[in-house]
Amino acid sequence: MPSSLRSRDVRSSSVRSPLSRRSLLRALGATAATAALGGCGVPAAYVEPGDRAGRDLSARDRTLDFANWPLYIDTDEDDTSLRPTLAAFTQRTGISVRYTEEINDNDEFFGKISPALMNHQETGRDLVVVSDWMAARFVRLGWVQEMDRSRQPNVAKYLDPQLRSPGFDQGRTHTVPWQSGITGIAYNRRALGREIRSIKDLWAPDLRGKVTLLSGLDESFALLMQGNGVDVTRWTADDFHTVCEQVDKLVKTRHIRRFTGNDYIKDLSTGDVLACQAYSGDVIQLQADNPGIEFVVPEEGAELWAESLMIPNLARHKANAEKLVDFYYQPEVAAELAAWVNYVCPVPAARDVLADSDDEELAALAEDPLIFPDDAMRRRLATARDITSEERVEFAKKWNAIVGL
Repeated sequence: MPSSLRSRDVRSSSVRSPLSRRSLLRALGATAATAALGGCGVPAAYVEPGDRAGRDLSARDRTLDFANWPLYIDTDEDDTSLRPTLAAFTQRTGISVRYTEEINDNDEFFGKISPALMNHQETGRDLVVVSDWMAARFVRLGWVQEMDRSRQPNVAKYLDPQLRSPGFDQGRTHTVPWQSGITGIAYNRRALGREIRSIKDLWAPDLRGKVTLLSGLDESFALLMQGNGVDVTRWTADDFHTVCEQVDKLVKTRHIRRFTGNDYIKDLSTGDVLACQAYSGDVIQLQADNPGIEFVVPEEGAELWAESLMIPNLARHKANAEKLVDFYYQPEVAAELAAWVNYVCPVPAARDVLADSDDEELAALAEDPLIFPDDAMRRRLATARDITSEERVEFAKKWNAIVGL
């Protein structure tokens, strides 16, 4: 157990700014634009494998540039500008990390760096984190480099088997999960006065006007399909259109209060809604202030997703970036990160590190199935196949018309 892995005030984590770890889709214009580029695959945008690597300066320039989401890494209790795990990496390797919290939305970040990537230019970043549905676009376009697993023994050994081979990146050769999570149902059991166990329970008459769904197409559709008994690893266009028809009816009957990004957190906290689609990590934080709020992996199943690290084309410090990725797959380091961000840890071995802690608060995290899903929960989790380039524009247009984007 490293000395830096220490207890923190759980209540303080619950009031952190609830910035989304996954993007809600913006207006159709922005979505269609990125879909046309990233989804339809403009021929000029694709980069051949032989043209992706730049001159790697890692051996003589012991730095790297790492772009991540806000509030997605451990910070020092007394000085939030300090990040203990990054400091430990620098101390151990001599590699300094220029860390920026510049990713607030997947589509927005795609728009920021796509001009450089499609024009075969450097992005100025050696390592970035995006949601896997967006990572799929980068991989299909040939905009990220294959990682050298011979330099990453910890990734090879400790990566969660359930996250090892997504459809868009077989074998995880171009991406590595930073953190993972579950899209399920959150509800206020105390206010509702009964349990919710099924996705169909959201449509009960007493919840009319008290339910919200996520507005983003990629965030929302899989759980709704699971409610229909669909195997989301191989869903079809018919499955998608069925969900759209169902949701459209629920909107017209005003059963669905509204569609949200991460602002469902406020609605659930204030009691404006009683049940909603939600992300597992957010609910852990909410429960610190409101124990009546529960998170459910429905009987029909829930979506397991990840947000992954990638090395963009022409990155100047590829070897340094690969070393940082592998550093975070040491169970002791993964445990320290998991204790702060409270999402599903992609390193199951970190559970034993926390369980062995003398600190009761940390030891309790090892037993939290929303951080370390047990076998029973894992059997109900599935990673949805991503929306193909041929499907994206049509599906986004249909979904956004229902949502009102």
